[in-house]
Amino acid sequence: MIINCKFIFIIWKKKYEPILKKVSKEISPSEEKLIFMGKKVDDFIKKINKRIKKLGLNVEIYVGGSFAKKTLIKKRIYDTDIYFRFSQKYPDTSLTKLTKKILRWKKGLSTVHGSRDYFRVKINSWFQLEIIPVRKIDKIDEAKNITDLSYSHVKYINKKIKSQKILNEIKIAKAFCYASKTYGAESYIQGFSGYSLELLIYYYGSFVKFLKELSKKKKEKLIIDIEKKYKNKKRILLDINSSKLESPIILIDPTFKRRNVLAALSYETFEKFKIAAKEFLKKPSIESFRIKKINFKQIKEKAEKEDQEFILIKIKTKKQKGDIAGTKLLKFSKHLKDEFSKFFEIINFGFDYLGEQEGLCYFVLNAKKEIIFNGPKIEDEKNIEKFKKEHAKTFIRDGKIYSKKKINFSEREFFPVWATKNKRKIKEMYISNLKIIG
Repeated sequence: MIINCKFIFIIWKKKYEPILKKVSKEISPSEEKLIFMGKKVDDFIKKINKRIKKLGLNVEIYVGGSFAKKTLIKKRIYDTDIYFRFSQKYPDTSLTKLTKKILRWKKGLSTVHGSRDYFRVKINSWFQLEIIPVRKIDKIDEAKNITDLSYSHVKYINKKIKSQKILNEIKIAKAFCYASKTYGAESYIQGFSGYSLELLIYYYGSFVKFLKELSKKKKEKLIIDIEKKYKNKKRILLDINSSKLESPIILIDPTFKRRNVLAALSYETFEKFKIAAKEFLKKPSIESFRIKKINFKQIKEKAEKEDQEFILIKIKTKKQKGDIAGTKLLKFSKHLKDEFSKFFEIINFGFDYLGEQEGLCYFVLNAKKEIIFNGPKIEDEKNIEKFKKEHAKTFIRDGKIYSKKKINFSEREFFPVWATKNKRKIKEMYISNLKIIG
């Protein structure tokens, strides 16, 4: 048994270690940038503490997020979370207003709307601070907002993870999920949050084991309770709100046992993750950690070879960039998919949030020869008459009335007609512009 374990370890080292060493170097921010960010954060906190003292407010400042937990990965734009931890003597509704009052002197300040509004301070072209108001709570149950739990998350991770090896494995996991577009609990991604990946790597002990365990076929829902907060799985299912149990993995928050850290993870995103994980485990490559752009040209060429129609549509919204804009654009693209499916067979569909307030959705379609409209039962005389007025040719089958309609328009002809007829609906869904671009 010992020989087998040693043999497996040697194979593992030869297969994965060279790739992961290279990845670790590529994804780590430069020492120069880390020093710069650390200095800017320190300077900001010093000024803020003076401002708080001057205003006579009871607020504590702490740094959170990946920066505080030493799990930051290389990005185009870095952000550091700075939390204003307000005393409970202040009502929850006043926290955003008080935070703005403290920051009033700061240039480059913008508001980010959310469940509790917070603020963004732009330092330069590649670094910004996210200023988040939270409540200072003594007990987890006192939290009014998910951000109120962030202090306990930072505290837990920093206490449990001291090993540089595990910190590196966490960064590798984040880079992998970022590249496979499964990183982020935002509504338009529904993937792994940074905190969930920190917990999962701590639990499994390595990135490779994390991939292997999560990509396995399982008969039952995967439930992970790191700190053994519950006696058994049955108790977990009874104690946690049913709406938070719909995700493919239940990960009990070690700091708050009634919270599923992976409640936002969708089955669709998890399947995407498992495909990427299996591909890497089978054939490890540095490319698994690099974001791949959707190859629209390749999709179009394949569609044309198979006599299918390819349509690429650009969508814009006026909603706030980030989670809100991304979610609105995704919701609209899915609505568009439903509309296309009434008249065409959808072979392939995809959505890509471009950042800011724009997104792309594409369709590969086959025209249906005809569509059948379902009518009322034959005994429903009143609605039968209405149905006949709307449909010239009808027929009866199994006690119901139906109508057939031949499809005599192409996919590209359908879209502008639909867009014109549904101007009001498009506006109600916060879409400011849409057009076929390919």
